[in-house]
Amino acid sequence: MADFALGIADIEFPSQVFDLSFHPNRNVIASGQINGEVNVHSFGKDGNTLLMELKHHKKACRAVQFSTDGLYLTTASKDKTIQAVDMNTGSICRVVRKAHESPINCLKILNQYLLATGDDNGGVKFWDTRTSSSVGEFSENEDYISGMECDKDNRTLLAASGDGTLSVYNIRRKRFEARSENQENELLSLAVVKNGSKVICGTSDGVLHIFTWDQWSDINDRLPGHPMSVDACVTLTEDIICTGSMDGIIRAVSILPNRFVGVVGEHGEFPIEQISLSPDKNILASCSHDQKIKFWDVKHFKEMTSSEDIPKTTKSKKSSETENFFEDL
Repeated sequence: MADFALGIADIEFPSQVFDLSFHPNRNVIASGQINGEVNVHSFGKDGNTLLMELKHHKKACRAVQFSTDGLYLTTASKDKTIQAVDMNTGSICRVVRKAHESPINCLKILNQYLLATGDDNGGVKFWDTRTSSSVGEFSENEDYISGMECDKDNRTLLAASGDGTLSVYNIRRKRFEARSENQENELLSLAVVKNGSKVICGTSDGVLHIFTWDQWSDINDRLPGHPMSVDACVTLTEDIICTGSMDGIIRAVSILPNRFVGVVGEHGEFPIEQISLSPDKNILASCSHDQKIKFWDVKHFKEMTSSEDIPKTTKSKKSSETENFFEDL
């Protein structure tokens, strides 16, 4: 396996890290942990420094995300609260208690004044950050919301669910629009690629499901090959995504043509919990059950701009052989 380590030391924690978020314009990363703590670190080849240690959640912090200007860090927790931290002072500037009836599992900042949250029972809410009030509430899914993504214009919100369906919401009108058929496997992660024309969902059986935009009823393609569940994925380029799997490996995967490009990094045998890209998409950070954040160089994969740059899969290989290939790495 090629070495894509950056020379940045791992950040170690006393408990498992659930989520990561890069600051939009500084070498700073935020993390939420299973013990409820939120840490903010600066990182670099000269060393990593703990900038903030926050203990404002009573239960596991499952989601963290910086605002687009980097002035605030929004966090959501199993304790059903949404809180915003002022990055200049480290103080809590907004709190929404009992934001959901069930524990919150994920959040997505939609624009300067709007964010969305998803909970363990399939509930989705829109929030006006100026008033800390709910401006839209939905119960279209029957199981936990595992991830959220938007189109590039932030007009449409996609929510993947453990019930095996993908839900679609109109952000401006704050209304539910569509829901896919049940895919018979949990949808655990998602990414938007191909200039917004395709949506990729990672599943519990390791297959990537591919939806065509505005054709939400069912998938139109699938890519097997991960030996275990795909718990995290991010868009690296319009043609390549990075995936984090339960087998502890982070992979670069080409979409249309559907090919495995290479291995970005790994956490040994520890499952990948979450991955995140720096604003310039040169660095990928990953967290796992080993209680560490690791940093990886993904510039090589980002520079693969055409199908000619992407390694071709040998035609004689069967899909089962492709699946076993990564088990040996």
